[in-house]
Amino acid sequence: MIYLIQILGITFGILSCKPNAIQDKPLIEQMELKSVVMDENIQLDTAILAGGCFWCLEAVFQDLKGVKKVRSGYIGGTVKNPSYREVCDGTTGHAEAIEIVFDPKTINFETILEVFWTTHDPTTLNRQGADKGTQYRSGIFFLNKTQQEQANKSIQDVASTIWDDPIVTEVTAATIFYPAEDYHQNYYKNNSNQGYCQIVISPKLAKLRQKYPGLIQK
Repeated sequence: MIYLIQILGITFGILSCKPNAIQDKPLIEQMELKSVVMDENIQLDTAILAGGCFWCLEAVFQDLKGVKKVRSGYIGGTVKNPSYREVCDGTTGHAEAIEIVFDPKTINFETILEVFWTTHDPTTLNRQGADKGTQYRSGIFFLNKTQQEQANKSIQDVASTIWDDPIVTEVTAATIFYPAEDYHQNYYKNNSNQGYCQIVISPKLAKLRQKYPGLIQK
């Protein structure tokens, strides 16, 4: 019985984004949100999404055509400069999220939302798989009224056609996005052989490539 409990504990740990030993490293300098940034005369836009472990979402959006940058971080809470340990404790109110900088001429916000609905479960409240807590909630943090309207429309026209159960994704005005510690950035690319990456993230990427082959960067 003790052996079985140990095995179950190891399996749950592999399926959870929360590591057994949490490392605290200094945060990247916080950045105020900007709905539009400029890059070599190309007007770029920004989207902020939460859908469970940010390692998963980061990996999903990093290789899409038109996506210039993806950062993992925290948003929606009340504590300034939260650490991963604090967010994992569920006491700060923050959600694990990603900030996506993209070229709207190549990939628009509506397409980003469609990929978002397809690659996480927006019907489970404060949970994605084995990851449970408000920090793993599903959310769209809009940067302007247009994004707010597009998000609500996408829930009705897209998400509701993909999922049978009610959508519980919150649509909320963005507050300060705090980039996560350095070791969370590019997590899948740097740790693709890790258990959680193989069991949880790799299947999401396989589903993405199968459903949206035309969106993947060569």
